[in-house]
Amino acid sequence: MAITDTLYQILVYGIPLIFAITLHEAAHGLAAKRYGDDTAFMLGRVTANPIPHIDLVGTILVPGVLLLGSALTGLGGVLLGWAKPVPINTRKLNPFRKGMLMVALAGPFSNFCQALVWFIFLKAFINSGILTQSLLDITVAGVLVNFYIMAFNLLPLPPLDGGRIVTMLLPYNAAQQFARLEQYGMIILVVLIMSGLLNYWMRPFVYVGKNLLSFVGF
Repeated sequence: MAITDTLYQILVYGIPLIFAITLHEAAHGLAAKRYGDDTAFMLGRVTANPIPHIDLVGTILVPGVLLLGSALTGLGGVLLGWAKPVPINTRKLNPFRKGMLMVALAGPFSNFCQALVWFIFLKAFINSGILTQSLLDITVAGVLVNFYIMAFNLLPLPPLDGGRIVTMLLPYNAAQQFARLEQYGMIILVVLIMSGLLNYWMRPFVYVGKNLLSFVGF
Protein backbone atom coordinates (compact mmCIF):
# COMPACT_ATOMS: atom_id res chain seq x y z
CA MET A 1 0.00 0.00 0.00
CA ALA A 2 1.29 3.45 -0.93
CA ILE A 3 2.40 5.84 1.79
CA THR A 4 -0.37 8.27 0.82
CA ASP A 5 -3.00 5.55 1.23
CA THR A 6 -1.60 4.64 4.63
CA LEU A 7 -1.64 8.25 5.78
CA TYR A 8 -5.18 8.61 4.48
CA GLN A 9 -6.36 5.64 6.53
CA ILE A 10 -4.66 7.03 9.64
CA LEU A 11 -6.36 10.39 9.07
CA VAL A 12 -9.77 8.84 8.40
CA TYR A 13 -9.75 6.85 11.64
CA GLY A 14 -7.69 9.33 13.62
CA ILE A 15 -10.23 12.16 13.42
CA PRO A 16 -13.18 10.27 14.99
CA LEU A 17 -10.81 8.51 17.39
CA ILE A 18 -9.61 11.83 18.86
CA PHE A 19 -13.22 12.91 19.41
CA ALA A 20 -14.19 9.47 20.75
CA ILE A 21 -11.63 9.41 23.54
CA THR A 22 -11.79 13.16 24.26
CA LEU A 23 -15.55 13.30 24.75
CA HIS A 24 -15.39 9.99 26.61
CA GLU A 25 -13.20 11.56 29.31
CA ALA A 26 -15.15 14.82 29.30
CA ALA A 27 -18.33 12.80 29.93
CA HIS A 28 -16.75 11.23 33.01
CA GLY A 29 -15.98 14.70 34.35
CA LEU A 30 -19.45 16.00 33.55
CA ALA A 31 -21.09 13.08 35.36
CA ALA A 32 -18.81 13.62 38.35
CA LYS A 33 -19.85 17.26 38.52
CA ARG A 34 -23.50 16.19 38.42
CA TYR A 35 -22.90 14.09 41.54
CA GLY A 36 -20.93 16.66 43.49
CA ASP A 37 -17.31 16.46 42.34
CA ASP A 38 -16.23 19.48 40.31
CA THR A 39 -12.50 18.58 40.30
CA ALA A 40 -12.33 17.79 36.58
CA PHE A 41 -14.51 20.79 35.75
CA MET A 42 -12.26 23.18 37.70
CA LEU A 43 -9.17 21.77 35.97
CA GLY A 44 -10.65 22.39 32.52
CA ARG A 45 -11.10 18.71 31.69
CA VAL A 46 -14.83 18.92 30.93
CA THR A 47 -14.18 20.16 27.41
CA ALA A 48 -14.34 18.97 23.80
CA ASN A 49 -10.87 20.44 23.25
CA PRO A 50 -8.64 17.36 22.84
CA ILE A 51 -5.42 19.03 23.99
CA PRO A 52 -6.02 18.76 27.79
CA HIS A 53 -6.97 15.10 27.35
CA ILE A 54 -4.08 13.92 25.16
CA ASP A 55 -1.96 11.09 26.50
CA LEU A 56 1.21 10.52 24.46
CA VAL A 57 0.96 6.74 24.64
CA GLY A 58 -2.79 6.14 24.65
CA THR A 59 -3.92 8.94 22.33
CA ILE A 60 -1.07 8.95 19.81
CA LEU A 61 1.36 6.03 19.93
CA VAL A 62 -0.93 3.03 20.53
CA PRO A 63 -3.72 3.94 18.06
CA GLY A 64 -1.12 5.20 15.57
CA VAL A 65 0.77 1.91 15.62
CA LEU A 66 -2.46 -0.12 15.39
CA LEU A 67 -3.77 1.96 12.50
CA LEU A 68 -0.43 1.86 10.70
CA GLY A 69 -0.15 -1.89 11.15
CA SER A 70 -3.70 -2.41 9.91
CA ALA A 71 -3.11 -0.17 6.87
CA LEU A 72 0.20 -1.79 5.93
CA THR A 73 -0.99 -5.37 6.31
CA GLY A 74 -4.50 -4.84 4.95
CA LEU A 75 -5.81 -6.83 7.90
CA GLY A 76 -8.42 -5.65 10.34
CA GLY A 77 -7.71 -5.48 14.02
CA VAL A 78 -8.77 -4.06 17.35
CA LEU A 79 -8.59 -0.28 17.38
CA LEU A 80 -7.72 0.94 20.86
CA GLY A 81 -6.87 4.27 22.41
CA TRP A 82 -7.34 6.28 25.55
CA ALA A 83 -6.88 9.76 26.94
CA LYS A 84 -5.56 10.96 30.28
CA PRO A 85 -8.13 9.90 32.89
CA VAL A 86 -10.04 12.82 34.36
CA PRO A 87 -9.33 13.33 38.08
CA ILE A 88 -12.23 12.19 40.25
CA ASN A 89 -12.42 12.93 43.97
CA THR A 90 -14.62 10.03 45.03
CA ARG A 91 -15.13 11.50 48.51
CA LYS A 92 -17.19 14.29 46.98
CA LEU A 93 -19.58 12.00 45.11
CA ASN A 94 -23.04 11.93 46.65
CA PRO A 95 -24.49 9.35 46.81
CA PHE A 96 -21.20 7.53 46.47
CA ARG A 97 -22.19 4.25 44.79
CA LYS A 98 -24.66 5.81 42.37
CA GLY A 99 -22.20 8.58 41.61
CA MET A 100 -19.39 6.14 40.85
CA LEU A 101 -21.72 4.01 38.73
CA MET A 102 -22.93 6.98 36.67
CA VAL A 103 -19.40 8.36 36.25
CA ALA A 104 -18.26 4.97 34.92
CA LEU A 105 -21.27 4.63 32.60
CA ALA A 106 -20.93 8.17 31.23
CA GLY A 107 -17.84 7.44 29.14
CA PRO A 108 -19.14 4.44 27.17
CA PHE A 109 -22.55 6.11 26.86
CA SER A 110 -20.89 9.13 25.25
CA ASN A 111 -19.34 6.80 22.66
CA PHE A 112 -22.72 5.27 21.90
CA CYS A 113 -24.16 8.76 21.41
CA GLN A 114 -21.23 9.75 19.21
CA ALA A 115 -21.74 6.66 17.04
CA LEU A 116 -25.36 7.73 16.51
CA VAL A 117 -24.27 11.30 15.67
CA TRP A 118 -21.78 10.04 13.07
CA PHE A 119 -24.52 7.83 11.64
CA ILE A 120 -26.90 10.81 11.42
CA PHE A 121 -24.18 12.80 9.64
CA LEU A 122 -23.66 9.93 7.21
CA LYS A 123 -27.36 9.66 6.44
CA ALA A 124 -27.67 13.44 6.07
CA PHE A 125 -24.74 13.56 3.65
CA ILE A 126 -26.24 10.73 1.59
CA ASN A 127 -29.69 12.33 1.50
CA SER A 128 -28.28 15.74 0.57
CA GLY A 129 -26.27 14.34 -2.30
CA ILE A 130 -23.06 16.07 -1.15
CA LEU A 131 -21.34 12.90 0.03
CA THR A 132 -17.69 12.65 -1.03
CA GLN A 133 -15.44 9.64 -0.56
CA SER A 134 -13.61 11.29 2.33
CA LEU A 135 -16.86 12.22 4.12
CA LEU A 136 -18.12 8.68 3.56
CA ASP A 137 -14.95 7.12 4.98
CA ILE A 138 -14.76 9.42 8.01
CA THR A 139 -18.43 9.06 8.99
CA VAL A 140 -18.37 5.27 8.62
CA ALA A 141 -15.15 5.19 10.66
CA GLY A 142 -16.82 7.45 13.24
CA VAL A 143 -19.56 4.89 13.81
CA LEU A 144 -17.20 1.92 14.06
CA VAL A 145 -14.50 3.64 16.13
CA ASN A 146 -17.00 4.60 18.81
CA PHE A 147 -18.35 1.07 19.03
CA TYR A 148 -14.76 -0.15 19.40
CA ILE A 149 -13.99 2.34 22.18
CA MET A 150 -17.31 1.64 23.92
CA ALA A 151 -16.73 -2.12 23.81
CA PHE A 152 -13.17 -1.83 25.08
CA ASN A 153 -14.13 0.35 28.02
CA LEU A 154 -17.10 -1.86 28.97
CA LEU A 155 -14.82 -4.86 29.43
CA PRO A 156 -15.57 -5.95 33.03
CA LEU A 157 -12.01 -5.58 34.20
CA PRO A 158 -10.70 -2.98 36.66
CA PRO A 159 -9.53 -0.28 36.03
CA LEU A 160 -11.69 -0.03 32.88
CA ASP A 161 -15.17 1.47 33.07
CA GLY A 162 -16.74 -1.97 32.88
CA GLY A 163 -14.77 -3.03 35.93
CA ARG A 164 -15.94 0.07 37.83
CA ILE A 165 -19.53 -0.67 36.86
CA VAL A 166 -19.33 -4.28 38.07
CA THR A 167 -17.68 -3.13 41.32
CA MET A 168 -20.50 -0.69 42.06
CA LEU A 169 -23.19 -3.28 41.30
CA LEU A 170 -21.73 -6.01 43.53
CA PRO A 171 -22.44 -6.30 47.26
CA TYR A 172 -19.80 -4.60 49.39
CA ASN A 173 -17.68 -7.66 50.27
CA ALA A 174 -17.77 -9.07 46.75
CA ALA A 175 -16.96 -5.61 45.34
CA GLN A 176 -13.86 -5.41 47.54
CA GLN A 177 -12.66 -8.79 46.31
CA PHE A 178 -13.34 -7.94 42.68
CA ALA A 179 -11.61 -4.54 42.96
CA ARG A 180 -8.38 -6.32 43.91
CA LEU A 181 -8.10 -7.43 40.28
CA GLU A 182 -7.07 -3.86 39.42
CA GLN A 183 -3.45 -4.51 40.37
CA TYR A 184 -3.37 -7.20 37.66
CA GLY A 185 -5.68 -5.38 35.24
CA MET A 186 -3.08 -4.22 32.73
CA ILE A 187 -1.38 -7.63 32.69
CA ILE A 188 -4.71 -9.35 32.05
CA LEU A 189 -5.55 -6.81 29.36
CA VAL A 190 -2.25 -7.36 27.54
CA VAL A 191 -2.85 -11.13 27.63
CA LEU A 192 -6.36 -10.67 26.22
CA ILE A 193 -5.04 -8.46 23.41
CA MET A 194 -2.03 -10.62 22.51
CA SER A 195 -4.05 -13.85 22.60
CA GLY A 196 -6.82 -12.43 20.43
CA LEU A 197 -9.43 -13.17 23.09
CA LEU A 198 -10.34 -9.48 23.31
CA ASN A 199 -11.71 -9.76 19.76
CA TYR A 200 -14.42 -12.13 21.00
CA TRP A 201 -15.59 -9.52 23.50
CA MET A 202 -15.49 -6.74 20.91
CA ARG A 203 -17.24 -8.70 18.16
CA PRO A 204 -20.90 -8.25 19.29
CA PHE A 205 -20.45 -4.48 19.64
CA VAL A 206 -18.83 -4.17 16.22
CA TYR A 207 -21.62 -6.35 14.81
CA VAL A 208 -24.19 -3.85 16.12
CA GLY A 209 -22.21 -0.99 14.57
CA LYS A 210 -22.02 -2.71 11.19
CA ASN A 211 -25.71 -3.54 11.30
CA LEU A 212 -26.46 0.11 12.01
CA LEU A 213 -24.50 1.02 8.89
CA SER A 214 -26.47 -1.55 6.90
CA PHE A 215 -29.50 0.77 7.15
CA VAL A 216 -27.73 3.08 4.69
CA GLY A 217 -26.37 0.34 2.48
CA PHE A 218 -23.02 -0.58 4.08
